[in-house]
Amino acid sequence: MPYDRRSELPDSVKDNLPDHAQDIYKEAFNSAWDQYDHDEARSHRVAWGAVKEKYHKNKEGDWVQGKSDDA
Repeated sequence: MPYDRRSELPDSVKDNLPDHAQDIYKEAFNSAWDQYDHDEARSHRVAWGAVKEKYHKNKEGDWVQGKSDDA
């Protein structure tokens, strides 16, 4: 179930991540989907991990680009 466009992403992704982060999620999920033999749960974990490489939640709970203040 790879994603062709952002509009197909789960609501938890669409409703929380900025557009660029959604693109990262989509591409990482699709790659993991192929790499890990269509393991959906693992693909979602890989996708969130890829997002967290470039984005973090700020104190207000919004996803923003850059390193965490804690890092």
